[in-house]
Amino acid sequence: MKVILKATIAVSTLVAATATAVPWGGADGWSKQEISVLSSLRLSQLEPPPRDYSNRYESDPRAAELGKHIFFDKRFSSNGAVSCASCHDPKQQFQDGRPLGLGVATGTRRTMPVAGAGYSPFLFWDGRKDSLWSQALGPLEDPAEHGGNRLAYAHILRAHYQSAYESVFGPLPDLTRLPREGSPIGNDRQRALWAGMGATDRDAVSRVFANMGKAIAAYEKTLQHGESRVDRYLEAVVKRDAGSYQELTPSEKNGLRVFIGKGQCVTCHNGPLLTDQHFHNTGIPQLSDAKRDLGRRSGIAKVAKDAFNCLGPFSDAGEEHCEELRFLAGEDHSLDAAFKTPSLRNVAARAPYMHAGQKRSLAEVIEHYRNAPAAKVGHSELSKITLSDQEARDLAEFLRSLDGPVQERSAGR
Repeated sequence: MKVILKATIAVSTLVAATATAVPWGGADGWSKQEISVLSSLRLSQLEPPPRDYSNRYESDPRAAELGKHIFFDKRFSSNGAVSCASCHDPKQQFQDGRPLGLGVATGTRRTMPVAGAGYSPFLFWDGRKDSLWSQALGPLEDPAEHGGNRLAYAHILRAHYQSAYESVFGPLPDLTRLPREGSPIGNDRQRALWAGMGATDRDAVSRVFANMGKAIAAYEKTLQHGESRVDRYLEAVVKRDAGSYQELTPSEKNGLRVFIGKGQCVTCHNGPLLTDQHFHNTGIPQLSDAKRDLGRRSGIAKVAKDAFNCLGPFSDAGEEHCEELRFLAGEDHSLDAAFKTPSLRNVAARAPYMHAGQKRSLAEVIEHYRNAPAAKVGHSELSKITLSDQEARDLAEFLRSLDGPVQERSAGR
Protein backbone atom coordinates (compact mmCIF):
# COMPACT_ATOMS: atom_id res chain seq x y z
CA MET A 1 0.00 0.00 0.00
CA LYS A 2 2.88 2.38 0.71
CA VAL A 3 4.09 2.01 -2.88
CA ILE A 4 0.60 2.75 -4.20
CA LEU A 5 0.34 5.86 -2.02
CA LYS A 6 3.69 7.16 -3.23
CA ALA A 7 2.66 6.59 -6.85
CA THR A 8 -0.66 8.37 -6.30
CA ILE A 9 1.05 11.37 -4.71
CA ALA A 10 3.56 11.52 -7.55
CA VAL A 11 0.81 11.43 -10.19
CA SER A 12 -1.19 14.11 -8.36
CA THR A 13 1.88 16.36 -8.40
CA LEU A 14 2.36 15.76 -12.11
CA VAL A 15 -1.32 16.40 -12.87
CA ALA A 16 -1.05 19.79 -11.20
CA ALA A 17 2.05 20.52 -13.25
CA THR A 18 0.26 19.88 -16.56
CA ALA A 19 -1.93 22.94 -16.00
CA THR A 20 1.04 25.20 -16.74
CA ALA A 21 3.01 22.82 -18.94
CA VAL A 22 4.79 24.27 -21.93
CA PRO A 23 4.67 22.13 -25.12
CA TRP A 24 7.95 21.07 -26.64
CA GLY A 25 8.76 19.73 -30.07
CA GLY A 26 9.34 16.17 -31.22
CA ALA A 27 6.71 14.40 -29.08
CA ASP A 28 3.37 15.13 -30.74
CA GLY A 29 3.00 18.39 -28.82
CA TRP A 30 3.18 16.96 -25.30
CA SER A 31 5.14 18.76 -22.60
CA LYS A 32 7.88 17.07 -20.56
CA GLN A 33 5.61 16.98 -17.51
CA GLU A 34 2.80 15.41 -19.50
CA ILE A 35 5.11 12.79 -20.97
CA SER A 36 6.15 11.83 -17.45
CA VAL A 37 2.50 11.07 -16.69
CA LEU A 38 1.92 9.32 -20.02
CA SER A 39 4.97 7.15 -19.53
CA SER A 40 3.60 5.83 -16.24
CA LEU A 41 0.38 4.65 -17.93
CA ARG A 42 2.04 2.30 -20.42
CA LEU A 43 1.16 -1.39 -20.11
CA SER A 44 4.83 -2.18 -20.75
CA GLN A 45 5.58 -0.63 -17.35
CA LEU A 46 3.37 -3.13 -15.53
CA GLU A 47 5.50 -5.34 -13.33
CA PRO A 48 4.60 -9.00 -12.69
CA PRO A 49 1.78 -9.43 -10.14
CA PRO A 50 3.02 -9.29 -6.55
CA ARG A 51 3.58 -12.62 -4.89
CA ASP A 52 0.72 -13.78 -2.68
CA TYR A 53 2.45 -15.47 0.24
CA SER A 54 -0.89 -16.70 1.51
CA ASN A 55 -1.19 -18.99 -1.56
CA ARG A 56 1.87 -21.17 -2.05
CA TYR A 57 0.25 -22.79 -5.11
CA GLU A 58 -0.43 -19.64 -7.15
CA SER A 59 2.43 -20.31 -9.59
CA ASP A 60 1.78 -24.05 -9.97
CA PRO A 61 0.51 -24.82 -13.51
CA ARG A 62 -1.32 -27.86 -12.17
CA ALA A 63 -3.21 -25.68 -9.71
CA ALA A 64 -4.06 -23.22 -12.48
CA GLU A 65 -5.35 -26.02 -14.70
CA LEU A 66 -7.53 -27.39 -11.90
CA GLY A 67 -8.74 -23.89 -11.12
CA LYS A 68 -9.68 -23.33 -14.76
CA HIS A 69 -11.82 -26.49 -14.75
CA ILE A 70 -13.55 -25.40 -11.53
CA PHE A 71 -14.04 -21.88 -12.92
CA PHE A 72 -16.18 -23.23 -15.79
CA ASP A 73 -17.89 -26.14 -13.97
CA LYS A 74 -21.57 -25.46 -13.21
CA ARG A 75 -21.74 -28.37 -10.78
CA PHE A 76 -20.21 -26.04 -8.20
CA SER A 77 -23.55 -24.36 -7.53
CA SER A 78 -26.77 -25.20 -5.74
CA ASN A 79 -28.80 -25.48 -8.96
CA GLY A 80 -26.14 -26.92 -11.26
CA ALA A 81 -26.54 -23.94 -13.60
CA VAL A 82 -24.02 -21.38 -12.33
CA SER A 83 -20.24 -21.30 -12.68
CA CYS A 84 -17.68 -18.56 -12.08
CA ALA A 85 -17.84 -17.94 -15.83
CA SER A 86 -21.57 -17.20 -15.60
CA CYS A 87 -20.71 -13.75 -14.25
CA HIS A 88 -17.10 -13.64 -15.46
CA ASP A 89 -17.76 -14.49 -19.10
CA PRO A 90 -14.60 -14.70 -21.26
CA LYS A 91 -16.67 -13.45 -24.20
CA GLN A 92 -17.45 -10.26 -22.27
CA GLN A 93 -14.04 -9.37 -20.83
CA PHE A 94 -14.69 -11.75 -17.90
CA GLN A 95 -17.72 -9.79 -16.67
CA ASP A 96 -21.44 -10.05 -17.45
CA GLY A 97 -22.69 -6.67 -18.68
CA ARG A 98 -25.44 -6.57 -16.04
CA PRO A 99 -26.13 -3.79 -13.53
CA LEU A 100 -26.19 -6.43 -10.78
CA GLY A 101 -24.60 -9.86 -10.76
CA LEU A 102 -26.98 -12.74 -11.54
CA GLY A 103 -26.28 -16.19 -10.11
CA VAL A 104 -28.93 -18.40 -8.54
CA ALA A 105 -30.51 -15.05 -7.57
CA THR A 106 -29.82 -11.36 -8.19
CA GLY A 107 -27.00 -9.78 -6.21
CA THR A 108 -26.62 -6.26 -4.87
CA ARG A 109 -23.55 -5.09 -6.80
CA ARG A 110 -22.01 -5.07 -10.26
CA THR A 111 -19.69 -7.91 -11.29
CA MET A 112 -16.07 -6.75 -11.22
CA PRO A 113 -13.61 -7.82 -13.97
CA VAL A 114 -11.09 -10.56 -13.20
CA ALA A 115 -8.13 -9.61 -15.42
CA GLY A 116 -5.39 -7.98 -13.38
CA ALA A 117 -7.18 -8.63 -10.06
CA GLY A 118 -4.03 -10.24 -8.67
CA TYR A 119 -2.49 -6.76 -8.35
CA SER A 120 -5.06 -5.62 -5.82
CA PRO A 121 -4.41 -5.87 -2.07
CA PHE A 122 -8.16 -5.91 -1.38
CA LEU A 123 -10.90 -7.40 -3.55
CA PHE A 124 -14.56 -6.67 -4.27
CA TRP A 125 -16.13 -3.22 -4.40
CA ASP A 126 -15.80 -2.95 -0.61
CA GLY A 127 -12.45 -4.72 -0.19
CA ARG A 128 -13.88 -7.42 2.07
CA LYS A 129 -11.33 -9.97 0.87
CA ASP A 130 -7.54 -9.61 1.00
CA SER A 131 -6.43 -12.22 -1.54
CA LEU A 132 -7.53 -13.57 -4.89
CA TRP A 133 -8.11 -17.05 -3.45
CA SER A 134 -10.18 -15.80 -0.54
CA GLN A 135 -12.19 -13.67 -2.96
CA ALA A 136 -12.96 -16.76 -5.05
CA LEU A 137 -14.52 -18.47 -2.03
CA GLY A 138 -17.07 -15.76 -1.28
CA PRO A 139 -19.40 -16.27 -4.27
CA LEU A 140 -19.30 -20.06 -3.90
CA GLU A 141 -21.26 -19.94 -0.65
CA ASP A 142 -23.14 -16.70 -1.26
CA PRO A 143 -26.88 -17.53 -1.47
CA ALA A 144 -27.36 -15.13 -4.40
CA GLU A 145 -24.35 -16.30 -6.41
CA HIS A 146 -23.42 -20.01 -6.49
CA GLY A 147 -25.55 -20.76 -3.44
CA GLY A 148 -23.59 -23.90 -2.55
CA ASN A 149 -21.73 -25.08 0.53
CA ARG A 150 -18.20 -26.26 1.22
CA LEU A 151 -18.98 -29.85 2.15
CA ALA A 152 -20.97 -30.41 -1.04
CA TYR A 153 -18.05 -28.93 -3.00
CA ALA A 154 -15.60 -31.30 -1.32
CA HIS A 155 -17.76 -34.24 -2.44
CA ILE A 156 -17.83 -32.90 -6.01
CA LEU A 157 -14.04 -32.56 -6.00
CA ARG A 158 -13.65 -36.15 -4.81
CA ALA A 159 -16.09 -37.43 -7.45
CA HIS A 160 -14.74 -35.53 -10.43
CA TYR A 161 -11.31 -34.03 -9.67
CA GLN A 162 -9.66 -36.25 -7.07
CA SER A 163 -6.55 -37.03 -9.09
CA ALA A 164 -6.03 -33.42 -10.20
CA TYR A 165 -6.62 -32.12 -6.68
CA GLU A 166 -4.32 -34.61 -5.00
CA SER A 167 -1.51 -33.98 -7.50
CA VAL A 168 -1.34 -30.42 -6.13
CA PHE A 169 -2.65 -30.43 -2.58
CA GLY A 170 -2.15 -33.99 -1.40
CA PRO A 171 -4.75 -36.55 -0.30
CA LEU A 172 -8.35 -35.53 0.11
CA PRO A 173 -9.84 -36.38 3.51
CA ASP A 174 -12.19 -39.35 3.89
CA LEU A 175 -15.64 -37.95 3.17
CA THR A 176 -17.61 -41.20 3.11
CA ARG A 177 -18.81 -40.85 6.70
CA LEU A 178 -19.68 -37.16 6.40
CA PRO A 179 -22.98 -35.58 5.28
CA ARG A 180 -23.47 -34.61 1.65
CA GLU A 181 -23.78 -30.96 2.60
CA GLY A 182 -22.80 -28.62 5.38
CA SER A 183 -21.40 -25.14 6.02
CA PRO A 184 -21.05 -22.68 8.91
CA ILE A 185 -22.80 -20.01 6.82
CA GLY A 186 -25.39 -22.05 4.92
CA ASN A 187 -29.10 -22.52 5.54
CA ASP A 188 -30.46 -23.90 8.82
CA ARG A 189 -30.04 -27.54 7.77
CA GLN A 190 -26.49 -27.00 6.48
CA ARG A 191 -25.43 -25.19 9.63
CA ALA A 192 -26.91 -27.94 11.81
CA LEU A 193 -25.10 -30.65 9.85
CA TRP A 194 -21.87 -28.66 10.07
CA ALA A 195 -22.24 -28.20 13.82
CA GLY A 196 -22.75 -31.95 14.19
CA MET A 197 -19.33 -32.70 12.66
CA GLY A 198 -16.18 -32.94 14.75
CA ALA A 199 -13.73 -30.03 14.80
CA THR A 200 -11.09 -32.07 12.94
CA ASP A 201 -13.51 -32.86 10.11
CA ARG A 202 -14.70 -29.27 9.89
CA ASP A 203 -11.12 -28.07 9.63
CA ALA A 204 -10.29 -30.66 6.95
CA VAL A 205 -13.29 -29.73 4.80
CA SER A 206 -12.59 -26.00 5.19
CA ARG A 207 -9.01 -26.63 4.08
CA VAL A 208 -10.27 -28.39 0.95
CA PHE A 209 -12.53 -25.39 0.36
CA ALA A 210 -9.58 -23.00 0.80
CA ASN A 211 -7.49 -25.05 -1.63
CA MET A 212 -10.31 -24.84 -4.12
CA GLY A 213 -10.05 -21.06 -3.91
CA LYS A 214 -6.28 -21.22 -4.28
CA ALA A 215 -6.63 -23.23 -7.48
CA ILE A 216 -9.15 -20.75 -8.91
CA ALA A 217 -6.80 -17.88 -7.98
CA ALA A 218 -3.89 -19.60 -9.74
CA TYR A 219 -5.99 -19.66 -12.91
CA GLU A 220 -7.32 -16.12 -12.52
CA LYS A 221 -3.81 -14.80 -12.05
CA THR A 222 -2.99 -15.97 -15.59
CA LEU A 223 -5.59 -13.55 -16.99
CA GLN A 224 -3.86 -10.30 -17.94
CA HIS A 225 -4.59 -7.32 -20.13
CA GLY A 226 -3.15 -7.11 -23.61
CA GLU A 227 -2.02 -4.01 -25.48
CA SER A 228 -4.51 -1.36 -26.59
CA ARG A 229 -4.15 1.39 -29.19
CA VAL A 230 -3.45 3.77 -26.32
CA ASP A 231 -0.44 1.70 -25.27
CA ARG A 232 0.97 1.77 -28.77
CA TYR A 233 0.48 5.51 -28.91
CA LEU A 234 2.08 6.09 -25.51
CA GLU A 235 5.10 4.04 -26.52
CA ALA A 236 5.39 6.14 -29.66
CA VAL A 237 5.28 9.38 -27.68
CA VAL A 238 7.82 8.25 -25.10
CA LYS A 239 10.17 6.98 -27.83
CA ARG A 240 9.39 9.91 -30.17
CA ASP A 241 8.33 7.51 -32.91
CA ALA A 242 6.43 9.93 -35.15
CA GLY A 243 5.43 7.11 -37.48
CA SER A 244 3.06 5.75 -34.82
CA TYR A 245 1.47 8.99 -33.67
CA GLN A 246 -1.61 8.10 -35.73
CA GLU A 247 -2.56 5.27 -33.40
CA LEU A 248 -5.00 7.74 -31.81
CA THR A 249 -7.29 10.19 -33.57
CA PRO A 250 -7.12 13.92 -32.78
CA SER A 251 -10.30 13.56 -30.71
CA GLU A 252 -8.83 10.67 -28.72
CA LYS A 253 -5.60 12.59 -28.13
CA ASN A 254 -7.56 15.55 -26.86
CA GLY A 255 -9.50 13.19 -24.60
CA LEU A 256 -6.21 11.87 -23.27
CA ARG A 257 -5.11 15.43 -22.57
CA VAL A 258 -8.33 15.99 -20.61
CA PHE A 259 -7.82 12.67 -18.81
CA ILE A 260 -4.41 13.60 -17.41
CA GLY A 261 -5.15 17.30 -17.08
CA LYS A 262 -8.25 19.32 -16.29
CA GLY A 263 -10.47 16.23 -16.03
CA GLN A 264 -8.33 14.98 -13.11
CA CYS A 265 -9.22 11.37 -14.01
CA VAL A 266 -5.63 10.19 -13.61
CA THR A 267 -5.65 11.18 -9.94
CA CYS A 268 -7.42 7.88 -9.17
CA HIS A 269 -7.10 6.05 -12.48
CA ASN A 270 -3.31 5.93 -12.65
CA GLY A 271 -0.54 3.44 -13.36
CA PRO A 272 -0.55 0.81 -16.13
CA LEU A 273 -3.85 -0.67 -14.87
CA LEU A 274 -5.46 2.78 -14.59
CA THR A 275 -6.47 2.32 -10.96
CA ASP A 276 -4.97 3.41 -7.65
CA GLN A 277 -6.46 0.27 -6.00
CA HIS A 278 -8.06 2.54 -3.37
CA PHE A 279 -11.63 3.25 -2.29
CA HIS A 280 -13.41 6.55 -2.89
CA ASN A 281 -16.78 8.14 -2.26
CA THR A 282 -17.72 9.88 -5.50
CA GLY A 283 -21.33 10.68 -4.65
CA ILE A 284 -22.82 7.82 -6.66
CA PRO A 285 -26.46 7.37 -5.56
CA GLN A 286 -27.39 4.40 -3.39
CA LEU A 287 -29.15 1.49 -5.03
CA SER A 288 -31.78 1.68 -2.31
CA ASP A 289 -32.52 4.59 0.00
CA ALA A 290 -34.04 2.14 2.47
CA LYS A 291 -30.86 0.07 2.81
CA ARG A 292 -27.58 2.01 2.88
CA ASP A 293 -24.50 0.45 1.33
CA LEU A 294 -21.51 1.64 3.39
CA GLY A 295 -18.99 0.15 0.96
CA ARG A 296 -15.42 0.15 2.26
CA ARG A 297 -16.39 0.96 5.82
CA SER A 298 -18.31 -2.32 6.15
CA GLY A 299 -15.70 -4.17 4.09
CA ILE A 300 -12.98 -3.40 6.65
CA ALA A 301 -14.88 -5.19 9.41
CA LYS A 302 -15.59 -8.18 7.17
CA VAL A 303 -12.02 -8.75 6.02
CA ALA A 304 -10.68 -8.36 9.54
CA LYS A 305 -12.75 -11.26 10.88
CA ASP A 306 -12.63 -13.46 7.78
CA ALA A 307 -11.38 -17.00 8.55
CA PHE A 308 -9.80 -17.09 5.09
CA ASN A 309 -7.77 -13.88 5.38
CA CYS A 310 -3.99 -13.61 5.29
CA LEU A 311 -3.66 -14.17 9.05
CA GLY A 312 -6.19 -17.01 9.17
CA PRO A 313 -5.56 -20.74 9.72
CA PHE A 314 -5.78 -21.57 5.99
CA SER A 315 -3.27 -18.98 4.82
CA ASP A 316 0.24 -20.05 3.79
CA ALA A 317 1.71 -16.68 4.79
CA GLY A 318 3.68 -15.74 7.83
CA GLU A 319 2.49 -12.79 9.89
CA GLU A 320 5.27 -10.64 8.40
CA HIS A 321 3.68 -11.04 4.96
CA CYS A 322 0.27 -9.70 6.05
CA GLU A 323 1.08 -6.02 6.55
CA GLU A 324 -1.94 -4.83 4.56
CA LEU A 325 -4.21 -6.65 6.99
CA ARG A 326 -2.23 -6.08 10.19
CA PHE A 327 -2.20 -2.32 9.74
CA LEU A 328 -5.73 -2.03 8.41
CA ALA A 329 -7.58 1.03 9.71
CA GLY A 330 -10.41 0.34 12.14
CA GLU A 331 -13.75 2.18 12.27
CA ASP A 332 -13.36 4.96 9.72
CA HIS A 333 -16.39 7.06 8.82
CA SER A 334 -14.42 8.80 6.09
CA LEU A 335 -14.83 5.57 4.11
CA ASP A 336 -18.63 5.56 4.29
CA ALA A 337 -19.95 4.64 0.83
CA ALA A 338 -16.43 4.51 -0.59
CA PHE A 339 -16.00 1.94 -3.35
CA LYS A 340 -13.07 0.42 -5.22
CA THR A 341 -11.54 2.27 -8.15
CA PRO A 342 -11.90 -0.16 -11.06
CA SER A 343 -9.38 -0.42 -13.87
CA LEU A 344 -10.38 1.53 -16.97
CA ARG A 345 -8.84 -0.98 -19.35
CA ASN A 346 -11.60 -2.26 -21.69
CA VAL A 347 -14.00 0.11 -19.92
CA ALA A 348 -16.06 0.77 -23.07
CA ALA A 349 -16.98 -2.93 -23.19
CA ARG A 350 -18.16 -2.99 -19.58
CA ALA A 351 -21.34 -0.91 -19.42
CA PRO A 352 -23.22 -0.26 -17.18
CA TYR A 353 -20.94 1.44 -14.66
CA MET A 354 -20.35 2.03 -10.94
CA HIS A 355 -20.76 -0.45 -8.11
CA ALA A 356 -24.40 -1.22 -8.85
CA GLY A 357 -24.67 -0.26 -12.53
CA GLN A 358 -26.15 3.15 -11.70
CA LYS A 359 -24.71 4.77 -14.85
CA ARG A 360 -25.66 3.34 -18.22
CA SER A 361 -23.00 4.90 -20.45
CA LEU A 362 -19.61 6.59 -20.46
CA ALA A 363 -21.38 9.84 -21.24
CA GLU A 364 -23.45 9.51 -18.04
CA VAL A 365 -20.33 8.75 -16.00
CA ILE A 366 -18.51 11.80 -17.35
CA GLU A 367 -21.56 13.98 -16.71
CA HIS A 368 -21.62 12.78 -13.09
CA TYR A 369 -18.02 13.84 -12.60
CA ARG A 370 -18.66 17.19 -14.27
CA ASN A 371 -21.55 17.92 -11.89
CA ALA A 372 -20.06 16.33 -8.74
CA PRO A 373 -23.35 15.91 -6.81
CA ALA A 374 -23.24 15.69 -3.04
CA ALA A 375 -23.27 12.21 -1.54
CA LYS A 376 -26.40 11.06 0.29
CA VAL A 377 -24.24 8.76 2.43
CA GLY A 378 -20.83 9.94 3.63
CA HIS A 379 -18.97 12.75 1.89
CA SER A 380 -18.08 12.85 -1.79
CA GLU A 381 -14.45 13.56 -2.69
CA LEU A 382 -15.46 15.23 -5.94
CA SER A 383 -15.49 18.87 -6.86
CA LYS A 384 -17.08 20.17 -10.06
CA ILE A 385 -14.92 19.92 -13.16
CA THR A 386 -15.32 22.46 -15.92
CA LEU A 387 -15.31 20.68 -19.26
CA SER A 388 -16.83 21.83 -22.50
CA ASP A 389 -19.25 19.49 -24.26
CA GLN A 390 -16.58 18.79 -26.87
CA GLU A 391 -14.02 17.93 -24.20
CA ALA A 392 -16.50 15.56 -22.60
CA ARG A 393 -17.07 13.84 -25.95
CA ASP A 394 -13.33 13.63 -26.58
CA LEU A 395 -12.80 12.11 -23.14
CA ALA A 396 -15.36 9.41 -23.95
CA GLU A 397 -13.60 8.74 -27.25
CA PHE A 398 -10.30 8.32 -25.44
CA LEU A 399 -11.85 5.86 -22.98
CA ARG A 400 -13.12 3.79 -25.91
CA SER A 401 -9.57 3.54 -27.27
CA LEU A 402 -8.50 1.61 -24.14
CA ASP A 403 -9.99 -1.61 -25.49
CA GLY A 404 -7.55 -4.51 -25.75
CA PRO A 405 -7.54 -8.29 -25.42
CA VAL A 406 -7.60 -10.25 -22.17
CA GLN A 407 -4.88 -12.87 -22.45
CA GLU A 408 -4.34 -16.13 -20.62
CA ARG A 409 -0.65 -16.55 -19.81
CA SER A 410 1.21 -19.47 -18.35
CA ALA A 411 1.00 -19.80 -14.57
CA GLY A 412 4.01 -18.33 -12.78
CA ARG A 413 4.89 -15.79 -15.51
